[in-house]
Amino acid sequence: MSSQLHFRSVSPVVPLHTARLLLRPYHLADAPVFFAVLEADHQRLQPAFPARVAAVRTLADAERVLETFGHDWRTRRLYVLGIWEQAAGRYLGDISLKPNWSAPVTLEIGYYLAAEAEGNGYAREALQAAVQFGFSLSEEVARLLIRCRADNPRSCAVAQAAGFKQLPARPRPWPLRALHPEEILYFTLKREDRQAAL
Repeated sequence: MSSQLHFRSVSPVVPLHTARLLLRPYHLADAPVFFAVLEADHQRLQPAFPARVAAVRTLADAERVLETFGHDWRTRRLYVLGIWEQAAGRYLGDISLKPNWSAPVTLEIGYYLAAEAEGNGYAREALQAAVQFGFSLSEEVARLLIRCRADNPRSCAVAQAAGFKQLPARPRPWPLRALHPEEILYFTLKREDRQAAL
């Protein structure tokens, strides 16, 4: 395999459209709705997104985080897309793809929705768009990965509905088990499996 990755250019201002959703990079003007969801749902989101919740305690924090997302996008470190309902323009949550650009190139996907947006199929719809986006970033992208807490069956079901397969459980060293007793499940979708399903 070539040591140099061959990227196709992806513009950070081009939104993704699904039947009901608009997914796009954040703008600074999105800070109030971004902050409102994290503030309202911080207890629910804390276990799965502790760094995000800790980083966004105020509206000013939200603005700084969104600026960081813009930098991360330009440097291909992290692709964060806000999720909006197209018809009403309502902000629903976000989905991110974090690349590991060493072979085999893997993008880890994380997603959350506002509590009132759950149960409508939005996460499944957003994930399908993110899968297509992730594999389009480069022909070198070999697989996508999702980590789900075992006590979040809804999130696991979203991954499986998008064609992700659960990996065998990974044994964890005892210090990690003591610090983080919750079980983490891993789901993956390989490029060849995605192509075979199309």
